[in-house]
Amino acid sequence: MTERRTTRARGAAAVAAMLAAGLVLGGCTSDDEPADPAPTSTPTPTPTAPPRATAAPVPADDSCYRLTYEQAVSPTAGARPVACRGSHTSETFAVGRIDNVVDGHLLAVDSQRVQDQVASSCPADLGNVVGGTVEDLRLSMLRAVWFTPSLDQAEGGASWYRCDVVALAGRDRLADVRGSLAGVLDDQEGRDRYGMCGTASPAARGFERVPCSAEHSWRAFEVVDLDPGDGAGGYPGRAAVTAAGEGPCEDAAAAVAEDSLDYEWAFEGPDPEQWAAGQTYIRCWSPD
Repeated sequence: MTERRTTRARGAAAVAAMLAAGLVLGGCTSDDEPADPAPTSTPTPTPTAPPRATAAPVPADDSCYRLTYEQAVSPTAGARPVACRGSHTSETFAVGRIDNVVDGHLLAVDSQRVQDQVASSCPADLGNVVGGTVEDLRLSMLRAVWFTPSLDQAEGGASWYRCDVVALAGRDRLADVRGSLAGVLDDQEGRDRYGMCGTASPAARGFERVPCSAEHSWRAFEVVDLDPGDGAGGYPGRAAVTAAGEGPCEDAAAAVAEDSLDYEWAFEGPDPEQWAAGQTYIRCWSPD
């Protein structure tokens, strides 16, 4: 959900619209020995054990990969690591163990409980890795993605999960990265490189989020918290989101505008689906 405002003389407003085998046995006889025929029997093939799944090795922390966007949003990953000093799109920042035993019962790796555990653990750890403040992360294009073993690998005993950090280059593209993203939001250069900018106002047709290092015309510059309880209270509704975003974003835009009496601003609030995914805040935007 997006709203755009143009403020002239501190009040007049215009609104613009809204926003994944067989074994063969043979014998031979000698013509030199016409002895009584030996008793014969039909050989019984030796039973072969069914192939057993083998556990996938635990991923190495601090490894890097060249993943496509489609691979990054898949539940499992089979790509081989590459050197982090070279071009890559994904960097592992945490490896943990799945808690898949409940009341003595082993849960499947694709069960809702297991997937929810990983889906909460990885994003929660991301900020400790990339640095900066909570607001810096929310205003960046950096995201956590996560992977678990395949069903066959889990059957072989694999019980790990892997958290990677990626930088989005657009709606369904990953940015090429060189070196580690650890601590990248601790300084202004990193915040500018991986900050969230837009090809237009978020209320405009064709708007796309891009890193601020790419060509852009608008920038997300502030966030407004809607629920410090991280969504525990449920989605507040569109009207409440609009009411919560208008004043703070207008004031914030006025504070950074060259002319506090003539400036544009917009805000982008969560819809119910985004709220459920963890976005319990509004982003304020202005022309950059």
